[in-house]
Amino acid sequence: MLKARRSELLLILSALMFASNGIAAKLLLDGHITAWRLAQIRSITACAILALYLWRKAPATFRIKRQEILPLISYGVLGIAAVQALYFVSISRMHVSIALLIEFTAPVWIVVYLKVIRRKHVPNQMWLALVLALIGLALIAQIWDGLTLDGIGVLAGFGASFALAYYFLGGETLSEDRDSFSITMWGFFFAGFAWCLVLPIWQFPFDLFTTAIPLEGALEGNSTPGWVLIAYVVLIGTILPYLCVMTALKNLKASTTSTFGLLEPIFAGIVAWIWFAESWTAIQLVGGVVVIAGIYMADQARSKTT
Repeated sequence: MLKARRSELLLILSALMFASNGIAAKLLLDGHITAWRLAQIRSITACAILALYLWRKAPATFRIKRQEILPLISYGVLGIAAVQALYFVSISRMHVSIALLIEFTAPVWIVVYLKVIRRKHVPNQMWLALVLALIGLALIAQIWDGLTLDGIGVLAGFGASFALAYYFLGGETLSEDRDSFSITMWGFFFAGFAWCLVLPIWQFPFDLFTTAIPLEGALEGNSTPGWVLIAYVVLIGTILPYLCVMTALKNLKASTTSTFGLLEPIFAGIVAWIWFAESWTAIQLVGGVVVIAGIYMADQARSKTT
């Protein structure tokens, strides 16, 4: 059974790793590093690892056609750098699971874009998906109490959601001529390059690597060097889950794969509850279920777009 369900198990594992990444990032962001610097080191390190892999497996992918330069730059800056940084800002000010749930509304905005801007035919369930997502988010934010969530965190979450929508759309266009591994590698390269332009690498707080960072929560009283958490964010929170998804895609449809992605905010909520005792109210739990229903419907509507 394990062999027959290998792809599904890989997707579940990737969702769990992506979700746990928020815990490591939150520990680092708790006064030890800014969201911008964490996004910078994540992009640079992930690019280096993927580049070494591709150098051995497919060195030809290092060549870039002239017409690919601008799309890859925008993909790296908007689709990767912006998503990571805004997500880190969001989780530094809100529950990890809530930040992820807001970010994962990206499929809703994609189908709205396809309908309104691209004028494509989208099933009418798109409108129901949008309504469900907005109602669910309103329940999570408890807007009748004057918005109980951090305002900047919410804005950062929506910013990450819109950037993630661009990540999906830009990635689809680039994948017509390139494989996903090289697209991701070049995306991380341009993301890291952009960060180095605005945040000189020689000013990076390198002492963080040897700083003892309290693990808090379930491991209260223990600490670990900063490099361990950074390695976790890069390897367990980026490279390994990505490889799991790419392997699973060989045997599953993209729509099925994206559906499994909905496990990420659920797993993030469970892990954050165990680690940080982050809890939701009953109304927020209902809102979370409604948002996930809206995201699922939007994803299904997108697969039927013509």
